[in-house]
Amino acid sequence: MTSSASAASTFVLDPDKPIPAELRGAVLALGNFDGVHRGHAELARVAREMAALRGASSAALTFEPHPRSVFRPDQPVFRLTPPAVKTELLAQAGLPLTFVLPFNRDIAAVHAEAFVDDLLFGKLGAAGLVCGFDFHFGQGRSGSPEMLEARGAAAGVPVSVVPPYAWAGEPVSSTLIRNLLEQGDVARAAEFLGRPWFVRGVVAHGDKRGRDLGYPTANLHLARDCRLKYGIYAVRMKIDGVWHDGVASFGSRPTFDDGAPRLETFVFDFSGDLYGKQVDVALVEWLRGEAKFDGLPALIAQMDADSLRARDILSKTPPFLP
Repeated sequence: MTSSASAASTFVLDPDKPIPAELRGAVLALGNFDGVHRGHAELARVAREMAALRGASSAALTFEPHPRSVFRPDQPVFRLTPPAVKTELLAQAGLPLTFVLPFNRDIAAVHAEAFVDDLLFGKLGAAGLVCGFDFHFGQGRSGSPEMLEARGAAAGVPVSVVPPYAWAGEPVSSTLIRNLLEQGDVARAAEFLGRPWFVRGVVAHGDKRGRDLGYPTANLHLARDCRLKYGIYAVRMKIDGVWHDGVASFGSRPTFDDGAPRLETFVFDFSGDLYGKQVDVALVEWLRGEAKFDGLPALIAQMDADSLRARDILSKTPPFLP
């Protein structure tokens, strides 16, 4: 898990208003940055190096909501990182300031040339630009890395296009990581992210069945677009800045009610009231799929076995930093 970052800050861009003078002149890393994975970390590294050479600060420019959600609202994107988490992770990657451009159909209709000249060079006064090889923008996605390079050369603004970033011989992408999570392969997803994938939420009241079973759980309702595979996972939960080992179930509880999916985490060797508290749950390893049991004794026996296996896995997993 990544270490504590420098303070993260966000500035939401208003097309009709200028930005504070002190925020102008940064080297900008451009992208959606969903997941803030190893490939995104490479963009951040290149932006920091360019900024150091030019005596400038470095920042990210991203879009919210995800453009696909605007154009295909009936097919919501499985978001790896909600906006606040994305900003936090970008700061950990060395980009403490994130400019957020509210994305809608009006923004999508802006000509690519105007996007570069009026927003990037004009409003933001970019000292340099860094983007991935597949970054496209503007009306009809006509803006491309090659167009950015040409526009930058004409304006005297350096542009660096980062080629595909591979890890273990495979190009890293948000789509790849989403697919792994949909398969329950959280351990492999962590390799491409550079840290375990985690969710953040506020502990909600559940049906209190866990107490009766000897496994009181902290319940989180995940985003509706979450397509993590239903099943049992070895996890760690961050409570008040401290990581605790545990085991979690994500799914619809087929033994009981087949209800709306939620993440139910049993934290080992912990006592305390978590209701209403914001926590992070990092998924470390898949244990098994969700199953329906004929009775409570069989369910409890399986929960005992799951807990023992999770404890063993986590005892061999390096501790997470705050």
